[in-house]
Amino acid sequence: MIGMEKDLQRATVRAKVSSTQGLGAADVAERVAAGQTNAFVQDTSRSVWSIVRANVLTLFNGIILACFIVLFAIGRWQDALFGFSAIANAVIGSVQEYRAKRALDRLALLNAPHARVMREGSETEIPLDDVVLDDTLVLRAGDQVPADAVVTGSRGLQVDESMLTGESDAVEKTSEDRVLSGSVVVAGDGTAVVDKVGADSFANSLAAEAKRFSLVASELRSSIDRVLKWVTWFVGPVALLVLNAQMIAQGGWGHASSSGAWRDAATATIASVVAMVPLGLVLMTSITFAVGAVKLARQQVLVQELPAVEGLARVDIICLDKTGTLTQGDIVFDAAHPLTVRAGWEAILAWYGVQNDANATARSLAGQFTIPPAELPTDRVPFSSARKWSAVVFDQEMWILGGPEMVFPARNSTDPAQQQLAIKAEELAATGRRTLVLAHGTPTQDETVPADAVPVVLLTFKENIRPDAAETLAYFAAQDVDVRIISGDNPHTVAAIAREVGLDAPHGFDARELPDDDREFLDAINNNVVFGRVTPDQKKRIVLALKSAGHTVAMTGDGVNDALAIKEADIGVAMNSGAAATKAVARLVLLDGKFSHLPSVVAEGRQVIANIERVSMLFLTKTAYATFLAIAFGILLLPFPFLPRQLSVTDGLTIGIPAFFLALLPNAQRYIPGFLRRSLTFAVPAGVAVTLGLASYARLAANMAIPEVEIRTGSTLILAIIGIWILVVLSRPVTRFKGLVIGAMMVGLVLVYSVPVARDFLQFTDPTLPTALLILGTSAACIALIEIVRFVHRRVAYRDAQEALHHPSK
Repeated sequence: MIGMEKDLQRATVRAKVSSTQGLGAADVAERVAAGQTNAFVQDTSRSVWSIVRANVLTLFNGIILACFIVLFAIGRWQDALFGFSAIANAVIGSVQEYRAKRALDRLALLNAPHARVMREGSETEIPLDDVVLDDTLVLRAGDQVPADAVVTGSRGLQVDESMLTGESDAVEKTSEDRVLSGSVVVAGDGTAVVDKVGADSFANSLAAEAKRFSLVASELRSSIDRVLKWVTWFVGPVALLVLNAQMIAQGGWGHASSSGAWRDAATATIASVVAMVPLGLVLMTSITFAVGAVKLARQQVLVQELPAVEGLARVDIICLDKTGTLTQGDIVFDAAHPLTVRAGWEAILAWYGVQNDANATARSLAGQFTIPPAELPTDRVPFSSARKWSAVVFDQEMWILGGPEMVFPARNSTDPAQQQLAIKAEELAATGRRTLVLAHGTPTQDETVPADAVPVVLLTFKENIRPDAAETLAYFAAQDVDVRIISGDNPHTVAAIAREVGLDAPHGFDARELPDDDREFLDAINNNVVFGRVTPDQKKRIVLALKSAGHTVAMTGDGVNDALAIKEADIGVAMNSGAAATKAVARLVLLDGKFSHLPSVVAEGRQVIANIERVSMLFLTKTAYATFLAIAFGILLLPFPFLPRQLSVTDGLTIGIPAFFLALLPNAQRYIPGFLRRSLTFAVPAGVAVTLGLASYARLAANMAIPEVEIRTGSTLILAIIGIWILVVLSRPVTRFKGLVIGAMMVGLVLVYSVPVARDFLQFTDPTLPTALLILGTSAACIALIEIVRFVHRRVAYRDAQEALHHPSK
């Protein structure tokens, strides 16, 4: 406590010295030389080490490395091809994610937030990193505090510290109070002297928190992790089962060990283990996320967390703020409608238009009203998103500027002047114009509207609707994505604009009438499209209510009043022109502010998850049949019918290479819940079908005394044929490009079997007539089983998925 008191005393002394004029150039240079700056190394995405670690230092890479080393040790390097494949996977994955990181870092650097400070008596905007100890910060509504500081001046300064403390209510700050980095100014303005910078600050550049990589809720990642966990449990027991079968097939443990046949047994065991590991699935997921993020970056969409690309596909309801989203945010003064004779109102509006903390609405007054009062105000009440009005006192007269129904709520409607105001405001709002009232009354001491307040003039403003808004909303409607417009403006105004962009919104719902009961609240949200006079807390509650009902919610906005809702949404989307606080907590930032990017954003997410689902079925089918084959041949005590090199080639041509192309193809399929269940309900039965075919072939071939090298050749041919067919099945509908990919893989397999060098390396031999007939019969039977599996899968799995899609709360 003593240390904290001393810090506060030192800060107070600094404040008295520097708060008025700020630091001089020499003072700044001295502190920069001493390292007392706000600079702190904070990657805007994953660090290089975390990328390498995620792609290289994994359990499965460890298994692959161990198998690789064993094969080299026993002189079977020809069968270690999978090791080079694993290395290529790790390198490709690391390079792709690093390229994505570089692209995102460059965008984030170009769009980094700035801080306002006093330097040598004038206000200056500087990068956050250039803030130094003892700098005087100039804080206004919408700013994030860049460094820990002590308040030296406050005019209704209110700070939201919920991102630091969890306390949702704004905290009023007066002189000598502390403000912490990462907190958000939600009302008023003030100055503060920095007393802790860089790594010493409490939250350490919390404004960049959302730009750091973190694992957001990702069904793909969690599902794949679950599969890898299951495989981990199976690898050891299955390896022992296969090894035992191979040793017995070689004549028993004693005979095999004495004759050196254990090398063949070890090679076969490694072949079965390596085939079980879905290495490529992890690689494809990482690459698809990274490529999706880079593609969006080229469209001026900054993806602050890579897994958010997947989250875009799951969005089924999007909440839009009106200003800056449906409209361009360039508010233009329309007209003044006097209600009561009161001199001086033009000067008051001129004063509002030139204030440093004026919002876009107030600034639009400056062009029409140009002569403010000569004297300075004696008091003021800053604008608050909650009360939606502000006030200023001149010569013991209080002037209140705000929403008509907020300054004069319905309970005072018996006053004729207020009745006239309400009727006129509603008429004007219904035309899509924003309305504000300037009222006059006796000053109050508790930041409330004076009881004797009278409306003086009704002001109207126009907003330009974004030309792309109607087309964008039509896209969402076609894609079954519901829309909710939630705004702080008059509900009639918002509804009129919503109708203009094509929404079915006969009326707007006044958020002040939203019920407290959670069930009734959700019913109101479900039964209305447009909501006006929504407070920041209500925006947050709307998002949380929709999430609790099973929806995946996106929220867009640009103002500080949108920050809480954007933070709670599954996918928060901020406009780059918006408040720093809003951009900091968003998953995505539209750098050029174009609402029309949102369809591309959703489409990219759908492409990612739909393609990874298709690819996952390929890899999981391989994992399924590899596991079942190992178990079946272990139980039947049959020699494992593949060499590792043979599996490496068939896996590459039927799964690995085509999966790379399939993962990056356009795909507009809507996201359907149940990714893992749907993938496994195809992969497991398909794996059983492949296992039944190969086990039957191997048993029949052994009974016919077909040589082992011929059995291996036939097994590899059967697996290649079935693998190509599974690729065809999962590629449907087969487009020209998919046909080219499949055709190229078939040509590759033909070359592998026909080129002498490849044949010798892979130890293939020409099958005899009995073997050829067995191959054809087994392949045909397996193909028939695969078609049955796919038919049932599409009927059952997708029917259940569609029901889940239409009833998300179940």
